[in-house]
Amino acid sequence: MGDPVERFGSEVLDSTTVIKDASADDLCMEIDPPLRENVATAEDWRKALNKVVPAVVVLRITGCRAFDTESAGASSATGFIVDKRRGIILTNRHVVKPGPVVAEAMFLNREEVPVHPIYRDPVHDFGFFRYDPGAIQFLNYEEIPLAPDAASVGLEIRVVGNDSGEKVSILAGTLARLDRDAPHYKKDSYNDFNTFYMQAASGTKGGSSGSPVIDWLGRAVALNAGSKTSSASAFFLPLERVVRALKFLQEGSETYVEKWKAVSIPRGTLQVTFLHKGFDETRRLGLGSETEQIVRHASPDGETGMLVVDSVVPGGPGHKHLEPGDILVRVNGDVITQFLKLETILDDSVNKNIELQVERGGTTKTLLLLVQDLHSITPDYFLEVSGAVIHPLSYQQARNFRFNCGLVYVTEPGYMLFRAGVPRHAIIKKFAGQEISCLEELISVLSKLSRGVRVPLEYISYMDRHRRKSVLVTVDRHEWYAPPQIYARDDSTGLWIAKPAFQSNSLFLSSGVKDVGNLARQPVSLTEEHAFGGNVSEDNNQELVDGVTSLETNHEDPSAYASHHIVSDGVAKKRRVEDCLSADGSVLTDLSLNGTGEAKLEKSSAIQDDVLMDYQGATAAAANASFSERVIEPTLVMLEVHVPPSCMLDGVHSQHFFGTGVIIYHSQDMGLVAVDKNTVAISASDVMLSFAAFPVEIPGEVVFLHPVHNYALISYDPSALGPVGASVIRAAELLPEPALCRGDSVYLVGLSRSLQATSRKSVVTNPCAAVNIGSADSPRYRATNMEVIELDTDFGSTFSGVLTDEQGRVQAIWGSFSTQVKFGCSTSEDHQFVRGIPIYAISQVLDMIVSGENGPPRLINGVKRPMPLLRILEVELYPTLLSKARNFGLSDNWIQALVKKDPIRRQVLRVKGCFAGSKAENLLEQGDMVLAINKEPVTCFRDIENACQALDKSYDGDNDGKVHMTIFRQGREVELLVGTDVRDGNGTTRAINWCGCIVQDSHPAVRALGFLPEEGHGVYVARWCHGSPVHRYGLYALQWIVEINGKPTPNLDSFIDVTKELEHGEFVRVKTIHLNGKPRVMTLKQDLHYWPTWELRFDPDTAIWHRNIIKSLNSTTTAVVHI
Repeated sequence: MGDPVERFGSEVLDSTTVIKDASADDLCMEIDPPLRENVATAEDWRKALNKVVPAVVVLRITGCRAFDTESAGASSATGFIVDKRRGIILTNRHVVKPGPVVAEAMFLNREEVPVHPIYRDPVHDFGFFRYDPGAIQFLNYEEIPLAPDAASVGLEIRVVGNDSGEKVSILAGTLARLDRDAPHYKKDSYNDFNTFYMQAASGTKGGSSGSPVIDWLGRAVALNAGSKTSSASAFFLPLERVVRALKFLQEGSETYVEKWKAVSIPRGTLQVTFLHKGFDETRRLGLGSETEQIVRHASPDGETGMLVVDSVVPGGPGHKHLEPGDILVRVNGDVITQFLKLETILDDSVNKNIELQVERGGTTKTLLLLVQDLHSITPDYFLEVSGAVIHPLSYQQARNFRFNCGLVYVTEPGYMLFRAGVPRHAIIKKFAGQEISCLEELISVLSKLSRGVRVPLEYISYMDRHRRKSVLVTVDRHEWYAPPQIYARDDSTGLWIAKPAFQSNSLFLSSGVKDVGNLARQPVSLTEEHAFGGNVSEDNNQELVDGVTSLETNHEDPSAYASHHIVSDGVAKKRRVEDCLSADGSVLTDLSLNGTGEAKLEKSSAIQDDVLMDYQGATAAAANASFSERVIEPTLVMLEVHVPPSCMLDGVHSQHFFGTGVIIYHSQDMGLVAVDKNTVAISASDVMLSFAAFPVEIPGEVVFLHPVHNYALISYDPSALGPVGASVIRAAELLPEPALCRGDSVYLVGLSRSLQATSRKSVVTNPCAAVNIGSADSPRYRATNMEVIELDTDFGSTFSGVLTDEQGRVQAIWGSFSTQVKFGCSTSEDHQFVRGIPIYAISQVLDMIVSGENGPPRLINGVKRPMPLLRILEVELYPTLLSKARNFGLSDNWIQALVKKDPIRRQVLRVKGCFAGSKAENLLEQGDMVLAINKEPVTCFRDIENACQALDKSYDGDNDGKVHMTIFRQGREVELLVGTDVRDGNGTTRAINWCGCIVQDSHPAVRALGFLPEEGHGVYVARWCHGSPVHRYGLYALQWIVEINGKPTPNLDSFIDVTKELEHGEFVRVKTIHLNGKPRVMTLKQDLHYWPTWELRFDPDTAIWHRNIIKSLNSTTTAVVHI
């Protein structure tokens, strides 16, 4: 082909290659690869590579936040030195990244230096890092010259870089095309356009992005950018615009002595995408023959096509002027058929008018368009709120989605938005009743909201662009995340500088503590659920927490080039309940703005009476419902639970759960709901309750997580139900005794997805089936030492509810159990099943709470109540049939005694293992048979629970919290005094985020494995964050941190004492021990700029989770951020 780029290459071939042949002049316009191979000998390549390889660096990049087209993550790539004196490294744009990035360059001799981005092109796939040249002390290297004119079809090339993670990889190839269309990676990520690409079959893979494509003279002729996974094709970016940008950087830095300053590189745009199409295609589009003749004569020899408009971004300079299919003929009077010439004119005409001549369907049109500054539509700041990253829509994504630039774009929804159902790539159009056209308007509305308020939000997405979707967003009541911040890019330092998004007196920054006292005294009206007034800061009744879904932050695939795979780590294991909100739900506001207070009261009372009669009539009209169903329906609750990604503790395996619970206590001051722990797994959760008997949704708080049994207790504020709801909703009657027996008839009653009561009559097939659930890959709560109820028929593994007798008295909770099914050695899948949980355990704890037994106080609905402490034996047991026990040598006397005690079970309990760190550890051994406690035979788990509880009821100085156990071990009876442990029902209430990993004390599921590090136990890494230092250096979950810089960290307090002394940018030596017992020592670099050290702790006095800054870039001592 004879396009200018190819033609330039032919000229370079003729002028720079020494050809010892008399016919060389005849070959100057031809392509002859065999001749080039004969000229470029192996020795030539060896010399070129010896010069090039030292100038190629391995880049380790950490994208600290999702931004624009890129997700947060850690990866490696390649760059090469193009200016040794100034320390400038050339690489790809998707390596430099448009958002916050931390990177290091490693040279050939393993010297590593930090690098900072100084430029990333808004359109083309190139960017520059800068390093301190004086930091390289031991390596001799030279910069690689850029020679864009040397590229030609048939040119033999070498790609030198970090291919597939290798430090140095050299791949050979031959340039096959110079006029390939820019590769299209993904429809919602970065894509280059308005340029040609080169193509060669070099077979590059992940990590080689940014590699130099060199000729045999050691010159870079192109920049490696991407590849096709289905073949060996690699795509290279031409260097003409790279050379221009580098010259601006070099000229702009001549006056800088010590500190680098931002350099402005003019870039112009019409917000129009062009494609190069052949003359055959342009004729079909309506190109006149006379115009074609003019273009062919004015173009270089061998020109085969013209530029055609492919797409126009709405709201841009070309919008409503240019249309897809328009054929570009002239710009400012000159015939233009190549991207390079067009872009040169645009870059030289920023904020100026240019004249375009196009042909549209055979008709010539002349247009005068203003060239826009490309940097003005490239965002350089973003808002971070509740884990969400929101910024103006960039030109890149506006082109992908066909939206106007500058709209409010959600790059990462975080927690608050995603739990409301706002997806990634959404465009926010309306928030809290106000139209949103720019980010500043969104910030202004947010600043007026208080914690816990629920407000409507409308958004559109590129997948369904013609319809707005409406959701309810609940502002976080707890301090799951830092206060909202605005990050702005500083090109002189390469950092993104954070500043508070709101003034210090903003309602948003006030703590949720003030809401607690109001919750028990402010009823919610019938219409208030979807109501929102004009002044959002005055709606006190809206200060309630709405639980919703969230997904973990995504990560960048380290092996990707310009295309980045977005992988969601959090997958809901239960069905998600979608919010179905009508668009006119907010019309029912301000019902009583007009008229007197008496009229309001009368109207409200009339509405309540009518509604009460309607609901009472509806309940009575349920003719097909059984009596037990009608009795139990007012006690049933649907719970929707959401776990913030910032505090996924105790190995919880998802961020979203839902299930059915039952009200076990209801008074004027407090309501309690019992539910399984596969619905409410941890205390750091947002819980929403929807009642079957009355259409209201209110928040709940986790007040008790049983340390052994599979149930949790959730409190709610009865006053939030309103007088109508409070009169309809009631607590269930519990029937702990007598226990269910085989063959008993029960009613299984639960709620469908539409909150309709569903029931069936079933028969108990096994009232005392022992649960046997193996440990998951990531240890999480699993039911142990429990007997459950099995039925002949149920509604499937996702239906939960209660088991009642004919009078509607609750005998058991029909709860969900989480388990993990493993396939082979490395594959596993989360599953769940449902079984009956006898009500006796719940009834016992309920009595303790209501009676106010001594225990640690906790604020519930503005009243401090003592919560119960439970004495348990931290030993995992399993039943063995007496017939099997006899084979182990158990005597006939004991077998007869155990059969006499329990003729139905005919079993003995054996020790599977002791919890690490428990008082029973080192006393009981695996395989021990528990025969008796305090001389009383033991046949089931409840016998052991009763024995432990009896210690507290008849406490004296002799037992010291120990039980007298008779065990059978290796053929002989042994008498032991075994200590018991006292546990509360709070769950984990404290966690620390350090360098992006979430650390906590070892939770029970970890200790149940029977192992803790000998080095003082250490702190357990529960989770890690994408784009953090621990992601970059590989400090992942499922291990303990036992030392930092040689200092032990046996607990969280000592961990804080050590980490708060570490400085920003300091390399830290970390000793870890994995769950499998394998020790490891690694190093990581602390980054306090993007990842300060903070603590999340539950305060029982305020019932609020508070976030405290331990160490940040500007702090030297511990600081508390909540008010």
